[in-house]
Amino acid sequence: MNTAVGLYRNAAGVPGMAPALGFESRVPPPAADRVDLRLLFAVFRRRLGVFLAVMLAVLAGGVAVTALQPRLYTARAEVTLNSRPQAVAPTSANDGPQQAAIPSEGYVDTQVAVVTSEANLAAVATTLGLAQDERFAKSPLGAQAAAMVWLRKGITASRIGSTYGIAITFEDSDPARAARIANTFAQQYTAGALEAKRQQARQTTTTIAERLEQLRQQALADTAAVQRYRIGNNLLSTTMGSLTEQEISSYNQAVTTARAEASEDGARLDAARRQMALGGSAGGVGEVAVSPAIGSLRAQQASAATELASLTARYGPRHPDVLRAKAALGAVDARISDETQRVISSLEARARVSQQRLASLSGSLQQSRGTLAQNNAAMVGLQDLEKRAETSNALYESYLNRFKELTAREGTEQADADLLHPAGVPLKPTSPNVVLNMVLSAALGLGLGVAAAFAAEMTFSGLTTGDDIEQRLGVRYLGSIPTLDSVSRSSISRGGEKVPVAALLEDPRSAFSESFRSLRASIAMNTTQARIIALTSALPDEGKTTTAICLARSMALSGDRVLLIDGDLRRQGVSRFLRGEAGRPGLMDVLSGSAPLEAALVVDPATGLNILPLAQSSNEAPEMLTGDEMDRMLATAREMFDAIIIDTAPVLPIADARLMLRKADASVFVVRWRKTPEAALRSALRLLPDDRVQLAGVALTRVDMRKQARFGYGDDAFYHSYKRYYA
Repeated sequence: MNTAVGLYRNAAGVPGMAPALGFESRVPPPAADRVDLRLLFAVFRRRLGVFLAVMLAVLAGGVAVTALQPRLYTARAEVTLNSRPQAVAPTSANDGPQQAAIPSEGYVDTQVAVVTSEANLAAVATTLGLAQDERFAKSPLGAQAAAMVWLRKGITASRIGSTYGIAITFEDSDPARAARIANTFAQQYTAGALEAKRQQARQTTTTIAERLEQLRQQALADTAAVQRYRIGNNLLSTTMGSLTEQEISSYNQAVTTARAEASEDGARLDAARRQMALGGSAGGVGEVAVSPAIGSLRAQQASAATELASLTARYGPRHPDVLRAKAALGAVDARISDETQRVISSLEARARVSQQRLASLSGSLQQSRGTLAQNNAAMVGLQDLEKRAETSNALYESYLNRFKELTAREGTEQADADLLHPAGVPLKPTSPNVVLNMVLSAALGLGLGVAAAFAAEMTFSGLTTGDDIEQRLGVRYLGSIPTLDSVSRSSISRGGEKVPVAALLEDPRSAFSESFRSLRASIAMNTTQARIIALTSALPDEGKTTTAICLARSMALSGDRVLLIDGDLRRQGVSRFLRGEAGRPGLMDVLSGSAPLEAALVVDPATGLNILPLAQSSNEAPEMLTGDEMDRMLATAREMFDAIIIDTAPVLPIADARLMLRKADASVFVVRWRKTPEAALRSALRLLPDDRVQLAGVALTRVDMRKQARFGYGDDAFYHSYKRYYA
């Protein structure tokens, strides 16, 4: 017996069951940290249609927008700032022929803003008479306000590079009107601003002249008020200060001198009295000692004392000469005592005079101080009047200087800017910018197209390559079945429709025929002695029946005895392919025992394939397909055939299909290329118990080999490299 499908051996070399779900691939997946540019390019290639559709739609939108945009013309006038204005007239007596300051960057930016200021807009609107235009007459904002709003939308002022030039542009649908308005803005900024400056200077001079006369009268009145207050409050003064302050200063000096003299005289008198009280001789008193009379008497006293001592020593105490000498000495002492009393009396009189003088001066000082206190109280009002007078005079002087400056500069005003280039009538519209719009549309279309392409790829849920099946689902990939159109130019037709099952006989060496031999080999290498193979799918219309027929015919052409069983009660795809005779027994008749297996078989004359179809009137209960009757029929078929292929119903809509898969040695899921959702296949696989169903793997059907190269590194991505091996 030829082995239709080979053995699968595990790592120990012992035949065993291949795992149903999940396996360890011998080929590791690509590194996760490796950015594969070819894969990114492949994504872009397979979504090229989406990319082109989005990009062309954006380009078409750009063309439509450009065509619908109104044609606008831009007129440009240029003015230049006076960077070095000359001072024709000095502004003050200290001004000299110094160089004027160069305008700063901030000044230039400010002048750019002045061009489009409210005042300039209003002046231009008035000059052009836009308030009388019918377009603005009925505006709820008012004609003048509406005209200013319209001007603000069209006017633009900008600095020309890093120069002192300003470009004034106006955009309008009428080129002549755009040029006229741009020139009006430039003239208003130059000549109009100069006239406004002169008018403002004249108004300022008139206003200052009126104010100057008021300030002069106020200054005179405040000065007169100060003088009247001085006279009324006796606040007369000289260059040395007020008269009262000078008087107090003199009294202070006199009082100080008198107080010193009185203290001195009193000290002398006290010293003399203390000395006399202590019993001192009259000659010992200080003031007495310095008296000339006392000095003379002291000389006489000394002479008399000397004579008395001599006489006493010579004659004794009772001698008349001694007595006479004593009398003379006593007379001298008496005279000294009298003179001493006279000196003390003189000191007393001098001390009294000093005290009286001190008291008089102190009284005068106190009186002057009272007068000064009154003057100081009156000075508060005087200072207030003086400050008012000073302020009035200073303000009057500043206005007078300003008036002189303005009078000197009147008629010498210079324009802040001059017209450099007037605006000409534009010949070509500046908006819409066709080139810019197309470039932006192309850039936007390119970005959105790429984003749409990758978004479509990210949201795509179908399966494309074997890597998708193995890495995303964790099941084996068995191979792919190409579409006939993508691998062969000739095919057998039936009623104008291409028949893939006929291509196996028409061109047995084609890529289409080779794909079934490859599927057969993959099943053999991924199963263990599997003789009953069930083909199923998650959803209908995935190419399951065609794959089952072609696989069975391919195996039959290799010389194996193969039985193809139609197990899809609802679609009966294999039975429709045969177009059998009415009344012929089928699978359900064999299961019910009403007909033997041999009587129900149909032999394919081209390949020798035995087919067990369903009768056209198969109304028996579907439970026989999943019951013991099916097991007995398959056991009989095992003895007669090398391989049995069962075409079952889809797993998700038909519950019996899952029970049918339990009766097969291996099951093959058929997935339509880029059509079957991944979630549907996951749901179908989740319904199969791992210990009841041996899943050989998943095969892709209806693969377009011409497009497959765009979708990654699957086995079929290199078809263009080996397609010459097929006849």
